[in-house]
Amino acid sequence: MERKPLARILIADDHQLLADACKCLLEPEFQVVGIVTDGRSLVKAAATLKPDIIILDIYMPHLNGLDAGQQIKQRMPAVKLVYLTMSMAADIAAETFRRGGSAYVLKHSAGEELLLAVRKVAQGASYLSPLLAKETVTFLLNTGESFTEEKRITRRQSEVLQLLAEGMSMKQVASVMDLKPGTVAFHKYRMMELLQIKSNAELLEYAMKRQMAG
Repeated sequence: MERKPLARILIADDHQLLADACKCLLEPEFQVVGIVTDGRSLVKAAATLKPDIIILDIYMPHLNGLDAGQQIKQRMPAVKLVYLTMSMAADIAAETFRRGGSAYVLKHSAGEELLLAVRKVAQGASYLSPLLAKETVTFLLNTGESFTEEKRITRRQSEVLQLLAEGMSMKQVASVMDLKPGTVAFHKYRMMELLQIKSNAELLEYAMKRQMAG
């Protein structure tokens, strides 16, 4: 009988040691095809490596895991997203499922929990860490607004905000996002208008509160 090929896994986390530990944990049961350390590299690597499952953090440089995961799901609907994160916030967990996630695992859980989550996802099921109340997450998923709707800024503006919060100039943001500097400036001032923010310092403070640069 022919052996079923191993599920292909791509890992995205800006902590290299953790990513390497995940690789050791998952092999040889699964095939780890790559490790990336930021959201933009993840989007590119997913298109090239075509994984079956992606293990990703939410708070990553250049593009957060929520936006990166959503972009990938739009292009590759069959890929499964397993979020491995520090956040125990039920609204963030609900948002990952709203954007197409299949599992939500906490980083301080035992390694066996990640393995269990990946196995379930590989079989077509979903997984939520037992440390979060399933009823609360389900309620928020069914009734809550997404972060972007709640704050009235677009996904593209959210990306611009994260890069500015990471200390990039508007010219650097334009280069990373392949936009004209004038377009970045437009997004920035439109956000300030929508959020009723008067200064650059206030805008960065808002971004830090939203943990976009965390």
